[in-house]
Amino acid sequence: MREYLLVLCIAAAVTYLLSGVCRRLALRTGAMARVRDRDVHTIEMPYFGGVAMLAGVAAAILMSWQLPFLGRLVTVHQDSRAVLVAAIVICLVGVLDDVFELPPLTKFAGQVFAAGIAVALGVKMLWIPLPNKIVSLDGITSVAITVFFIVLCSNAVNFVDGLDGLATGVVGIGALAFFAYSYLLTVTEGLTRATTSSLVTVAIAGACLGFLPHNFFPARMFMGDSGAMLLGLLLATSTISLTGQIDISQLQDGRGGLVPTVLPLVLPLAILALPFLDLSMAFIRRTYAGKWWFLPDKQHLHHRLLERGHSQRRAVMLMYVWSALVSFGVIILGLVQTERQWTVVAIGAVFALGLMVLTLGRPVRARQQVRRGESLD
Repeated sequence: MREYLLVLCIAAAVTYLLSGVCRRLALRTGAMARVRDRDVHTIEMPYFGGVAMLAGVAAAILMSWQLPFLGRLVTVHQDSRAVLVAAIVICLVGVLDDVFELPPLTKFAGQVFAAGIAVALGVKMLWIPLPNKIVSLDGITSVAITVFFIVLCSNAVNFVDGLDGLATGVVGIGALAFFAYSYLLTVTEGLTRATTSSLVTVAIAGACLGFLPHNFFPARMFMGDSGAMLLGLLLATSTISLTGQIDISQLQDGRGGLVPTVLPLVLPLAILALPFLDLSMAFIRRTYAGKWWFLPDKQHLHHRLLERGHSQRRAVMLMYVWSALVSFGVIILGLVQTERQWTVVAIGAVFALGLMVLTLGRPVRARQQVRRGESLD
């Protein structure tokens, strides 16, 4: 655990210190977030936060290779190297998009290329759990599902990056949840505690922690597509690497159920539940309107929270709470004893219902205050 804490601190420190340098570089190169109709920010904002986050993650992973615990396993070294190379490629694609505003299909091709590099270097989905069995994937199917999963996660994070600090906090919370699961799983099952999944997710959490002071409202810079796609790829590859380093037969035999086996694949969906929900709603909404799914609009979840009277900070904090509730709730559900799972579900449902009531109650008071001419904050 001490080495993982060191990895987190290195990623956070490097990201925090380099964010200012990247901000000045963005100002000099003109990599700025222009003010568009669908945007919430009212002034141009420098990009390249993703470059600082990549540097933090890279420094943490490179340093981990020299540690006596994390650096001694060849599998962790090889998989983390593959993840790092793919991360550099997708971050470069994001930088080009931040500077030149690449066409959607060109950006999509870059995402597929980065995912293909991860696959070529050995990071592939090896199995998929079904209710009564585990299905091993053949070569072509494994490549196709892996690339699809990486591209899906990259776009999901990109969709939720609409308010100051929103994507950074949501992914950081999710990464901490994933690290907690992957680490506790190795402890409870008596497996080696050095895994690529734990290494990458704790590095993600550190990078998000280091970037958040620069990105939380009022933000001084944005991560841009270079950061959003980077975080999505890192989360996806950490999941995929876990499927290749965990003995699934031992999970089934040791825990007597499917939940621990399914969680490595379900957890990223839980972590990115809000981004995936936003992505799905956008796809349905735009397809129903006869538009391409990648064409932007101003009807994302964060836009709707703002329309209902929430301030930027309150909307972001609400989505933080929802992300933490779903992410850690799924982990607890998978790790607690079977007879206690329904208690966990009941507590989570009550908490979610209470949060929903508070969320829906706020806009009514906000509209009343507006009619009286009072300030919302």
